[in-house]
Amino acid sequence: MKYRYEGKERGISLGVYPDVSLKRARICRDDARRMIAEGTDPSARRQADKNARAVTFEVIAEEWLALQAKKLAPVTLSKARWMITEFVLPHIASWPIHKITPADVLSALRPIEARGKHETAHRTKQYVGQIFRYAVATSRAERDITADLRGALTPTTTKNHAAVTDPAAIGVLLRAIDGYCGQPVTHAALKLAPLVFVRPGELRQAEWSEINFDTAEWRIPGERMKMSELHIVPLALQALQILREIHQLTGRSRYVFPSLRTSDRPMSENTINGALRRLGYGPDEMTGHGFRAMASTCLNEQGWHPDLIELQLAHAERNKVRAAYNRATRLTERKKMMQAWADYLDMIRGSTQAKMFG
Repeated sequence: MKYRYEGKERGISLGVYPDVSLKRARICRDDARRMIAEGTDPSARRQADKNARAVTFEVIAEEWLALQAKKLAPVTLSKARWMITEFVLPHIASWPIHKITPADVLSALRPIEARGKHETAHRTKQYVGQIFRYAVATSRAERDITADLRGALTPTTTKNHAAVTDPAAIGVLLRAIDGYCGQPVTHAALKLAPLVFVRPGELRQAEWSEINFDTAEWRIPGERMKMSELHIVPLALQALQILREIHQLTGRSRYVFPSLRTSDRPMSENTINGALRRLGYGPDEMTGHGFRAMASTCLNEQGWHPDLIELQLAHAERNKVRAAYNRATRLTERKKMMQAWADYLDMIRGSTQAKMFG
């Protein structure tokens, strides 16, 4: 459609036939003529509408999530996307981000609080804040408005993962695991968990392609790690024995611990905790994540260097140069620590048995 605006000839496209019918094109033409009569340039209005759509919260959130896919572990990214999609987008998805107020964000967070999910509310607020900061960095918002919500949400109380850390109690737990009567795959995962003390998600998603029996190493790729970096787990002789035994059962599967329903997926995230419940350990006594606290507590008490323990726990090292140096030079020491840890577990398992039946 050609038209004149402020003395200059201009034109806009009304659409492509047959996607846009002749009837629809005439309606668009009439709308454009009405804008001109009211003193508005149809082309400028169309560009303004396009720009407005480009700065909606939903568009910027999707851009931010795409960037995080390169940094976050898949499970963390999935949780972030779920929180934003479930709790935030229904309220402010189509709003221009620069027009959103702190009260608007708070109205999206209040229903989460009302369900008693205070930690989720705080985490969701953090993600929204990161999206706003990304918008600031890309010149589509002036500031992170979530800073104004400090103190507006119900405070959360830090709750550590339940864990058994007393040596005698650890021995009892190990004996209970040895006597587990459930599925062989679950039993193997239970026995391996204290020997490698990785995060539960890293354990259940272990793949045979990551296990090297010759070098006695389990190399977990960065995309599965919380810190998005390759993590090497030295395998003690006891861990290798467990893996060789379960390999006879699941060696043809992609996963070391496949789901009972299909070998195409790893075991459920609730499997380990469910097995601990069957052994009589409540959620306030021991969890799958608790094997990490167990190892950390005991290894520190035994005098192992904190750097070795932190490296094996795959905790973040803020100094990147130091982190790279540690990873390159301390693997031999970590192998010694992991074998000593496995031997120690064997010892307290045996000493407990002697106390029980001796």
